[in-house]
Amino acid sequence: MESKLKILNATKSVGYTALAIGIAIFLYGFFVSDYGILTGVGIGTVMGAIFIFLIGVFFVATEEMNEKTDKGIKVY
Repeated sequence: MESKLKILNATKSVGYTALAIGIAIFLYGFFVSDYGILTGVGIGTVMGAIFIFLIGVFFVATEEMNEKTDKGIKVY
């Protein structure tokens, strides 16, 4: 259980950091800068943060399901 919690906490912290950076880049590109490319980079960074978080949750769920299933071949 501890390893799953470590993976989830690491994914959460990386996801939140990337999300904050992406929102900052998006807001800077949308309101402050004249370059439209920064808005796209900000949107891409936010999408990447969401993807990182979802992949981490998927890994934890897969590990838990793998742990709970019976292993081996059943012989009747």
